[in-house]
Amino acid sequence: MRVARKAVRSRDQCAVALSGGTTPRRLYSLLASDWEASFRRRVKWDALHFFWCDERHVPPDHRDSNYRMIQDTLLSKVPVSPDRIHRIHAEEQDAQQAAEQYERDLRAFFASHDRPPRFDIVLLGVGPDGHTASLFPENESLRETGRWVVAPWVAQMNAYRVSLTLPILNAAAAVVILAAGEEKSDVVQAALEGDRDPGRIPVQGVQPVEGTLLWIIDRAAARKLTKKK
Repeated sequence: MRVARKAVRSRDQCAVALSGGTTPRRLYSLLASDWEASFRRRVKWDALHFFWCDERHVPPDHRDSNYRMIQDTLLSKVPVSPDRIHRIHAEEQDAQQAAEQYERDLRAFFASHDRPPRFDIVLLGVGPDGHTASLFPENESLRETGRWVVAPWVAQMNAYRVSLTLPILNAAAAVVILAAGEEKSDVVQAALEGDRDPGRIPVQGVQPVEGTLLWIIDRAAARKLTKKK
């Protein structure tokens, strides 16, 4: 909330990049629930712009679409204008063309061509294999330094994805990584206490250059951590 309020005070807007996945889904459902009605009332929704960290190469109404999940669980339940929802149009072209179009959209919104966009808030999950956004282990997209958006072939999923790159994630003012459930305990321990190897554990590559990084972990996901804080 503090990051969003600071962005709104300084620029009258806040740019947020959202992720798919089971743990972010739970958060979106919670934020949109009656239980969190007081939170919804405190958010200046007309100042927020929503973007996507990644997308599956499917139409927006597909059951696997990150856009559909976030729209159904959060955005359709809060007062957000459609012109502030900047989804990845994965269905209109092949994945590479979708990535190129989304990068053009980002460059236009951020009025930037020679420096990475600075999202105010990036929300990420982490998979049991260590992937985050659609940056998967041993994928060449992890080495990308020039492009803002890539369309990697993900062999583990037998599909193309569209994803923001690590330099873009790391340019954010604040990055939040969510991990929940016992099935995430191995990767949480490896990411936070193991040897640094972003090629094998991509989430380790998320290290904001001039921003903050916050992990939010439930007890089940944290149960193998040995360094208690």
